[in-house]
Amino acid sequence: MNNLPKCYGIIPARYESTRFPGKPLAEIHGRPMFLHVYERAKKCPELSEIVLATDDDRIVSAAKRLGVPVLMTRNNHPSGTDRVLEAAEQICAPDDAVVVNIQGDEPLLDPVMLTELVKPFVSDKILVTTLASGIDPAAAQNPDQVKVVFSNSGAALYFSRSAIPYPRDGQECKFYGHIGLYAFRMAALKKFASLGPGCLETTEKLEQLRLLENDIPIQVVVTDYKSIAVDRPCDIKRVSRILLLNKDKSVFASDLLKENKERE
Repeated sequence: MNNLPKCYGIIPARYESTRFPGKPLAEIHGRPMFLHVYERAKKCPELSEIVLATDDDRIVSAAKRLGVPVLMTRNNHPSGTDRVLEAAEQICAPDDAVVVNIQGDEPLLDPVMLTELVKPFVSDKILVTTLASGIDPAAAQNPDQVKVVFSNSGAALYFSRSAIPYPRDGQECKFYGHIGLYAFRMAALKKFASLGPGCLETTEKLEQLRLLENDIPIQVVVTDYKSIAVDRPCDIKRVSRILLLNKDKSVFASDLLKENKERE
């Protein structure tokens, strides 16, 4: 892609999780979840380097055994993005590089989504990007599904666990679900970490609000692709069932969701 800065992919993989301890090591068809994510991310041609960033020796051992590049990071980071920064500094990413935060709980990630995520950085005005896709009104009521509203130019206005916008008169409206993938210019990533959590971030438990609270714009890219995050142990069964619908275990979520819709 012409004029695109060098892009690094970092997969934060914290062992301790309130809802799902040990999540990166959870097995899906006999392989740890982080391996599914890594193998899909490797299919993105714009990423020149991809590493796993963890705080746990068990994940380091598993990654080395499977040939996945891995870095040990501190265990006291307030957010996954802070962990990504430490990893980016370890690999000496320059300030003009693009650092992609690839969530380690997206085992059906489609690499095209990563391409869409970094494409806006051909403009030097872009500091941070993320993805969103259309969702139905029922999904918008789920607090685990973060919603986003954005301007006509794609600049994020707000992210919330509540359903936004609120259709006061009951009219139909379009809801967009946030997909937890981010890309930062290295300089913006450093700025993010230096600020510390803000009021909105603390209230909604959404770290991206730290950027908006400090007037750092986030460009939202609308994608037709879907993603399925593993938030709780029960989600592993859902992902496993989706994979079983197709003999090719490298199938992407977007392919299978399209297939399911056609069957309905």
